[in-house]
Amino acid sequence: MQFKIREIEAKDNKEIERIIRTCLIEFGANHEGTAWADPNLGRFSEIYNTEGNKYWVAENEEGKIIGGVGIGNLEGTDKVCELQKMYCLPETRGTGASHKLIEVALEYAKRYYDKCYLETLSNMIAAQEFYEKYGFIKIDEPIVETGHFACDVRYIKELNK
Repeated sequence: MQFKIREIEAKDNKEIERIIRTCLIEFGANHEGTAWADPNLGRFSEIYNTEGNKYWVAENEEGKIIGGVGIGNLEGTDKVCELQKMYCLPETRGTGASHKLIEVALEYAKRYYDKCYLETLSNMIAAQEFYEKYGFIKIDEPIVETGHFACDVRYIKELNK
């Protein structure tokens, strides 16, 4: 499968929201305490447009969005970002799109941050294995309160080592 990675545009907001909600339903995470309840879910082109904050989408050869990932400043920390809203449609998993997305995101993050944090769910086993391949280390406690209290697995990664 061929795909391209590009920065999100306003026209992509509803489609990436649909993809995220589809994935959250798949994992039983369509409730408070997850990205499901994030008030900015349909506003990524507005939210991720400042220095150190960016969101990318993966598009297939037909121009259909198949996934996305964001890097955002983690409020209340110094030089720590968060890998945010990384989701790909089930039919595109295993195609390499997720690898391209995270590589672009982490390369960008290195320009602004020393560490990258993320939160996920314990039933997202493949996602956890994926993050660990990229050097994320599981930690016991959240480093700040993100509002995603249902996310029970956390990771951190040193970016510039």
